[in-house]
Amino acid sequence: MSNDSIKITFIVLYFGFVIQTHTPERDALMSKNIVLTLTGHDKVGLVEHITDLLVKHHGNIESSRMAHLGGEFAMLMMVEVADSEIANMDKTFNGLRGEGYQVTLALTEDDSSKHAGWLPYQIEVEGADHEGILHQISHHLAAQNISIENMDAFTAPAPMSGTPLFTLKGVVLVPPKLNYHNWSSALIEVCDALNVIVKIEMVKWLDINSSTSGHVRW
Repeated sequence: MSNDSIKITFIVLYFGFVIQTHTPERDALMSKNIVLTLTGHDKVGLVEHITDLLVKHHGNIESSRMAHLGGEFAMLMMVEVADSEIANMDKTFNGLRGEGYQVTLALTEDDSSKHAGWLPYQIEVEGADHEGILHQISHHLAAQNISIENMDAFTAPAPMSGTPLFTLKGVVLVPPKLNYHNWSSALIEVCDALNVIVKIEMVKWLDINSSTSGHVRW
């Protein structure tokens, strides 16, 4: 190695510079995260068909949620894919759009820093089903500036009587300056007025970086 090369190397290391060469090939490999949503009539093999389309564009499914609601199927996925494949991937779903499915692809970025230091709690609510339960609970949380990380709600018949029972399970993020006793007691009062039972527990570990996925690790 020549003296000039040694000097250049020393200057780069001393100032902490990082030199990267950007080429079309390198840029094409840069990946981004997209949120894929799909809704439409349910049919056997739909998930296999969708994942096959993703694999053809080298998409990696980071997280997903799927549900059968009435006669409709709903899917929510976060997919890591090369930047150069996004436009082609969107066109690939035109076939499903032609069959009546609603499909959207949206770029997303990590926003976990927005809730850095907030405290995660799991909330479970159960009781006889009636109108307004989810609305009243979500309204109370919003008024307290508590963020809903994920939430699932459903109804099912009671084992003996067949009466519809409402169940809600979710994880919320609470601002660190909000007093636990105050907000939890207020939520219990709201649920008492709704004739439902609420259980509140602090989440032992929550991967904030996977907040768009809604995955909770215990």
